[in-house]
Amino acid sequence: MLDLFKDYLQERITLTDEQFELISKEIKVKTYEKNKVIVSPGEVSTKTFFVTEGLLRCYSVDSKAKTNVIQFAPERWWMGERNGFFNEPSDFYIEAIEPTTALLLPRNFFNDAAQHVPCLYDLNSTMLNNSIRFMQKRINMLLSATAEERYLDFVKLYPNLTLRVPQWMIASYLGITPESLSRVRKDLAHKHFKA
Repeated sequence: MLDLFKDYLQERITLTDEQFELISKEIKVKTYEKNKVIVSPGEVSTKTFFVTEGLLRCYSVDSKAKTNVIQFAPERWWMGERNGFFNEPSDFYIEAIEPTTALLLPRNFFNDAAQHVPCLYDLNSTMLNNSIRFMQKRINMLLSATAEERYLDFVKLYPNLTLRVPQWMIASYLGITPESLSRVRKDLAHKHFKA
């Protein structure tokens, strides 16, 4: 599993085998069963998850017991609860919605690893900026896009998840009801769109 992470990094930066061995000592490999909640609201989570196999979701449950899906993380995606980086309790659940293997990186992984591989500073900065861009776009889509536009954006962002994720979770991510999602999919089918 560490080899998958090494490949991921080497696609983005110049990294020798010796450097990777040095920076990967604190990384743990963990396997989770389907439906295993690995972070819960109220706990301080200081790990970042890099998914090597399976699928995670981050979500909240509001006062009316409605589930609000924030993000999915399939293979080669990152997920973390950022409050833990400030020693604050989580607002979210993180759950394995398939049997999942993930690498657990400690809170200061990139800062510590960049002492040995300086280009990791830039990679970390790029990844954080991409995450902010993703969240800004997501907020804008929730505020101003139609249900169809949101679904098409979901399919573009997560091209392989429509068959892996229950429809109610996709609807929750899109901020619509499962019935509305069903109508959107039906309308798109009439337009010969295939997800």
